Amino acid sequence: MIISLIVPCYNEEESLPFLYKALCEVRSSEEGKGREFEFIFVNDGSCDNTLKVIKDFAASDSSVRYVSLSRNFGKESAMYAGLRKARGGYVAILDADMQDPPSLIPQMIKDLDSGNWDIVAARRVTRAGEPRIRSFFARTFYKLINRMCDVEIADGARDFRLMRREVVDAILLLSERQRFSKGIFSWVGFRTKWLEHENTERVAGETKWSFWKLFRYAVDGIVSFTIAPLRLATYAGFASAFAAFIYLIYYFIRAVILRIYDTVPGYPSLLCFMLFIGGLILMALGLLGEYIGRTYIETKGRPIYISAEESPSKPDEDLCSRDNLTSQDT
Repeated sequence: MIISLIVPCYNEEESLPFLYKALCEVRSSEEGKGREFEFIFVNDGSCDNTLKVIKDFAASDSSVRYVSLSRNFGKESAMYAGLRKARGGYVAILDADMQDPPSLIPQMIKDLDSGNWDIVAARRVTRAGEPRIRSFFARTFYKLINRMCDVEIADGARDFRLMRREVVDAILLLSERQRFSKGIFSWVGFRTKWLEHENTERVAGETKWSFWKLFRYAVDGIVSFTIAPLRLATYAGFASAFAAFIYLIYYFIRAVILRIYDTVPGYPSLLCFMLFIGGLILMALGLLGEYIGRTYIETKGRPIYISAEESPSKPDEDLCSRDNLTSQDT
């Protein structure tokens, strides 16, 4: 059986030697069990020597394959490119910075071999070493999205997971451009086992995820898997209309029945109504714009990624690719 290990890479020249060594150790531990490994590195438009490091691996190790994207399309697109390239019966995704411990892979393989699970996924149980404000917003995001979505996304869930072939094929059927893989993994279903582990620091280099990148990623996740924000705008509009009606009755009683005139007639109510309702309208338009914008992007039908260079394929790989293409077309 072939086991494919997919590694998205963006400016990871310092981390890759450590990761490659760890992956080789995993491969050595599984020797003699009828398994064949392939390491698929996806260079996501790196600006450093990441591609050169990957090519050096490929030159000395026939198990190493790579895809180099024409620019930085983002981690989600890089993972999708790796999944399209993978040939294995078992397929794993892990980060290049060693925050996804490769030492968990043998246990993942063992769990899938048992036949009781279709996915074995990693989940962080601590956030030691992470800034407190980032941890706070991360936990808040998981609570929020699980309240809004029909699918459950575990707090601390990683993209790091080992999947059976049928799971990968199901994921590849979802060819949406605005991808949120944590939600996609949950949406496709299948039997999932969680492997809990402590938070691990990067082995080298710096994180590529700034606060605002994570914020945009969270917005993509919420908008991709729920229309709850649109409903919130509807509820807020109803509440504002009801409050305005009560406010109108209050001023009617105050001015007409009680004859109390301590302000310019009509000015306070008009100003409050205009500001409050105007703000709600702008909020609703903004939410509508998010969904309309994503619909616009999807209707363009642009490819999720563009490959500028790939490792040379073997004859059996070409045949496998043609078979996969035929089955998808039908």
